[in-house]
Amino acid sequence: MSILGIAIYIISLIGFTGMLRMLGVNQYLSWITAMLTQTLIMYGFAMMKLLNLGFKVVIGLGIAFFIIRMILVLFKGNRFRFKYEGIHYFDIWMVLLGLLMIRILYASPLIHYDNYSHWALIVKFLLFEGHLPAAADASLVTFTSYPPEMALYITYFVKLVGFSDGAMIVGQFLIIWSSLYALFGAIRDRTRGLMSFMLCFVIAVTNVFNIAIRMNNLLVDYVLPVLAAAGIIGIYVYRKEPVRQCLHTMLFASALLLIKNSGGFYVAILSGFLLYQLVVNQRGHWWKRVPVAIFGTALSAGVGFLPFYWWDNHVKTVFTTVSKHQISTKAYSHQLASEGGKVVAKIGHKFLEAIFSGNSLSTKGVLLINITLLVAWLAIRFISHKHNNLLKTLIAIDFVFVSYYISLFAMYVVSMPYAEAIVLDGFERYMSSMVILNLLVGVVAMAIAMDRAFMEQRIEKRSIRSFQSIISKNVYQISAFVLMIFSVIMMFSEINGIQYNNSIGENELPVQMTRIAHQSYQDNHVKILLVDPHPTDVDNYFAGYVGRYYFFSDKVIGQENFDMPAKQFHTTLNQYQYVAIPEWHRTFTVMVGKVYHQHFKTGLYRVTPNKLVKVSRIAVK
Repeated sequence: MSILGIAIYIISLIGFTGMLRMLGVNQYLSWITAMLTQTLIMYGFAMMKLLNLGFKVVIGLGIAFFIIRMILVLFKGNRFRFKYEGIHYFDIWMVLLGLLMIRILYASPLIHYDNYSHWALIVKFLLFEGHLPAAADASLVTFTSYPPEMALYITYFVKLVGFSDGAMIVGQFLIIWSSLYALFGAIRDRTRGLMSFMLCFVIAVTNVFNIAIRMNNLLVDYVLPVLAAAGIIGIYVYRKEPVRQCLHTMLFASALLLIKNSGGFYVAILSGFLLYQLVVNQRGHWWKRVPVAIFGTALSAGVGFLPFYWWDNHVKTVFTTVSKHQISTKAYSHQLASEGGKVVAKIGHKFLEAIFSGNSLSTKGVLLINITLLVAWLAIRFISHKHNNLLKTLIAIDFVFVSYYISLFAMYVVSMPYAEAIVLDGFERYMSSMVILNLLVGVVAMAIAMDRAFMEQRIEKRSIRSFQSIISKNVYQISAFVLMIFSVIMMFSEINGIQYNNSIGENELPVQMTRIAHQSYQDNHVKILLVDPHPTDVDNYFAGYVGRYYFFSDKVIGQENFDMPAKQFHTTLNQYQYVAIPEWHRTFTVMVGKVYHQHFKTGLYRVTPNKLVKVSRIAVK
């Protein structure tokens, strides 16, 4: 990892955050807002085929903002100094555990299938090719409709600090951690340990529902909900500033849509919450407030949609075929017409079984959220005798859950092949995202309701004596301490889980590839046979995707079956320029001995008419 690159990255990011704070952006929202602003700038340049220039502009602007702010502070004094809140409990928790996570993530290899089918592949392509995929690149980057937001930011990060699996994961983690840090902006009194550690505990709990993916992968199933949660928090924090609310929504809506097509659902949630906030926080009669609120929401969502609209037009213009998960009403209607009512009914039956299954982790999450918020509402309302909005929040959350179930079912019916839809491929993974979002929104709502239920409402008057009784004081202190302990324990559990995955991943194909050859960084069309003794890796194309990523070639083929005559074996190998053998394959080894009279178990070999020549890398012309 480049120390100079890290320093440039930090200075540029601080420059952006400082400038945004001077413009009135909330302290806790400034980090994620800065990152999204940087990415939007890079996106504009990438779409104009000037990606490398975009990276330089972002770096240059950040450094310029940093220098300008330093000069203003030195010569203009207090006028340009930010109000210092001090260090809170959650600051220490976020920094220390964040650094521990970065340490373990940087040492993590990429294992998950989808890293190689798209997420890591597109980062590698952007970094070493310097442009968005074109029609000629579709044979390598096959998921051509996937928007590039996360890939652009990760590419920017690894361009500065150095390319590696771990660096890519850390780049994405910075987006995740900054989004989670934004949640603390909604707390009115950030000196209260109980509310802070409630949020820390739930942040740790979200890892339980992210267990299928974990943070050591580049898939965006965790990024979407935490970013959406930060967007919702921003709308709440800026509730007295409608213009800033709308600008904030525009930025986060564009980011969510440019991460993945399914980000549209999260944008709908943001838009609904913005509409509600604009209505309730304006003055005057409802018939004046509602039209203004509708206009502000429509404008925010519309402007936020424009970058995605640009991308959608780009995909339709550049690529002639419909990519998987591409938005296409023609493809949707064709699939729906071909499936028929019986197929839809079968998928629906499976879908309901999954929802009401006692083994469903996502269903347990839905129940957890409902029970917790209901108990909290009852306790504050009838024990503390304080009115609160938790019941309304719960109703809104359940409405979101039901809407998401419907949209997810529609996706299985109209945009997923029947073989995948009938087994509800990825159901828990997709549902976990919505559980994570509602967990985060729910705990922030609880923290706000608890703060409003305190006996002393004047923050400046709160002290160790600001309790109704010695019992309530003891309950408060014990609860805060327990939440702190468990939030730390659960984060260490996640860190240990990632470390364990890393250890067992040493025998996985992506790690085995690093032992036989150097990775290729130039896009090429070299024909490579990847020998894999595991039939499932070949049948589900995992071997092919890993090989295409590693050798950066669209001509990598994975094969397991070599039970054939010697002449056919010789003919098969001569169709390729190289043979990669990451793991010993018994049949292949025997056939090489028969045909070439050579004996080896693993390695990368150049194919010649009479023998296989061991090499350490492929030659790209």
